[in-house]
Amino acid sequence: MGRKTKKVRAAGKFGAGYGTNVRKNFNAIEDLQRKSQPSPYCKGRAKRIAAGIWKCLKTGRIFAGPAYSLNVKK
Repeated sequence: MGRKTKKVRAAGKFGAGYGTNVRKNFNAIEDLQRKSQPSPYCKGRAKRIAAGIWKCLKTGRIFAGPAYSLNVKK
């Protein structure tokens, strides 16, 4: 299973039935939400705990925000 999931990354759990564009978009969102992002409260970083729940790694403060990324482009 290693070779198959290495190529398709996180979207490997879906299989071929969803199409390439859906899996590509899923990988883009998945990569973005797993990275630590700048905290809005201090100069530290924030990490996503769950959908819409974030934790500042410097202060330990837990806060609510957007589901996938703190840098939401409107």
